[in-house]
This record gives sequence, structure tokens and C-alpha cells, in this order.
Amino acid sequence: MGILLGLAVTLGCLLGGFVAMGGHLAVLVQPFEYVIILGSSIGTFLVANPTKVVKDTGKAVMEAFKNKVPKPNDYLNVLGLLHQLMREMRSKSRSEVEAHIDDPKESTIFQAYPDVLKDDPMTSFICDYCRLIIIGNARPHEIESLMEEEIQTIAHDQLKPKHALQDMADGLPALGIVAAVLGVIKAMGALDQSPEILGGLIGAALVGTFAGIFFSYGVVGPIATKVKGVRDKKCRMFTIVKSTLIAYMNGAMPQVALEYGRKTISAYDRPTIDQVENETIGGGSAA
Repeated sequence: MGILLGLAVTLGCLLGGFVAMGGHLAVLVQPFEYVIILGSSIGTFLVANPTKVVKDTGKAVMEAFKNKVPKPNDYLNVLGLLHQLMREMRSKSRSEVEAHIDDPKESTIFQAYPDVLKDDPMTSFICDYCRLIIIGNARPHEIESLMEEEIQTIAHDQLKPKHALQDMADGLPALGIVAAVLGVIKAMGALDQSPEILGGLIGAALVGTFAGIFFSYGVVGPIATKVKGVRDKKCRMFTIVKSTLIAYMNGAMPQVALEYGRKTISAYDRPTIDQVENETIGGGSAA
């Protein structure tokens, strides 16, 4: 919704200002200029990126339009699941805990948090490091280093669509110039025509320059920035898990370890201690 509102404001101000200056909107209707610019841009995007990144870019753009960032309840679900797992690791035998992390889809703990269970990368991340913890041979700083390395890898993969879109945005002004040059070439073939016809051809050519710059800085670039914001917040969930489990490995009680994870959440979205206790710890115990 935010992207659509922003684009509406941008187009409204741009076209409204143009009309207010005495410009004619019909001059901007140059479909073949847009075909040259956008078609070439999409083509270079397909050349530069593997199929997985192309598909993930489409998914990332939809996430950006829908603003699919973690909500407060998502943070509470992850913290609640971690609390239950830490309680199990603290009070149950290794074989009992392994039953939950070896097959999370059949685990009553994971089933109590279906939203987390549906997130396969997050579920795998939690299970992998809980497994390392119950083995008992790894030291906290070693696990922390391994977690940070994996989080960096996840973040790198998650931001590939952002970089692909930004590269596309960076190339659009140049492709606008290409379209404008082609329009000028066409206009050069009409030098024997009246000034009105020649002026119209040159004006149509210049629309290419305008369109390339506008699509770059007014559409694709901002969408790339929005994708980065959404994906960064999704990656933050892994940092919450890391901070919580490392605090637990260093000897913190499950309730205290949750506070380490809670503090890594942005202040804009961070649930209060009471919310964590009432909805996460209490809810998890009931589950």
C-alpha cells in the first residue's frame, strides 16, 4: 500500500507540474520509447541474474508491496518456541529433546507455533543449533561464530534481489539515452520536414531520456530500497535466535535468555517484557 501511495504521489506531482507549466500530456505518450527502455532493461536483468535470483526478485517485490515484515506476534512466536526448547534442554534427557528437533513437524512444541514451523529456513536454523547445543562438545564462542557466519550467508542470499533491482535502476538512465539517440536518428531522417514535424520528433526522442531517469530514480530504485528494508527485518529473526541461544549456552536461565533475544528487536517493534511473559512464556507453558 505504501509503495502504491508513493508512486501515486510521485506521478501526480510530476504530471501535474508538467501540465501546470503548460505541457501537453499527449507528448509523453511514446509507447515505443517505453518498449525500448523497459524491454532492454528487463533483458539485461535476465542476462545478469540466474533463474533463482529472477524468481526470488519477483517474490521480494511482492513482499515489498505487501510490506510482509515480521509483526510483533511473529517475534513472540519465535521467543515462545525458543523458551519451550530451552526448558526441554534444561530438564529433559538428550533423547527426549532430539525427538523434537529431529522431526519438528511431529513435535508438539513446534506444532504449538505453526507460523514458525511453516518457515523452513527458520525451523532448520533453530533445530541445527539446538542439536549442537545438546551434543555438549561445542563452546559458546564457537557456536556464536558459526551462527554469525550462517546469518551473513542468509542475509547475502536474501539481499540478492535488492542488488539485482539496484543494478537495473542504475542502467535505466543509460538505456533512456539509448532510446533518445534512436529517436534523434529518426528525427535526422526528417530534416526536410516542417519545423512542427521535426520538433515533434525531437520532443518524442527526449521523452526517452526523461523516462529512463524517472523509472530509475522514481520507480525501480525506491522499490529496491523497500525490498532491502523488508528483507533486513526478516533476517533480524535469525539474530534473535542467535542471541537467545548463546545467552542460554552461557548459563542464563530460559527467561533471562529470552531477554537477550528481545533486546535485539528494533525498538519500533520490540514487545515489552510483560508481553513476553504473558503471551510467550505463559502461552508456551500452557501449550
